[in-house]
Amino acid sequence: MAKKRKYAQSAGKDVKSEIHRYKRGNAKSGPGGKGGKVKSRKQAIAIGLSEARAEGAKVPKKAAKKRKTAKKRKAKK
Repeated sequence: MAKKRKYAQSAGKDVKSEIHRYKRGNAKSGPGGKGGKVKSRKQAIAIGLSEARAEGAKVPKKAAKKRKTAKKRKAKK
């Protein structure tokens, strides 16, 4: 049986284009690019994934939410 994709192909294209902008020094963060230049590769990937989410592409939920709920469960025990 074939593996199921976690990320849509269009999401990969969004990330790829954002990485390209980052490498050229044209990547901006924040609404309308008012947050300044993107300074790390991880930040560029996150921006690409959030753009894909906004377009409605298949992208897993943000990992930060999962971590918080896991910590809460451990704290209760």
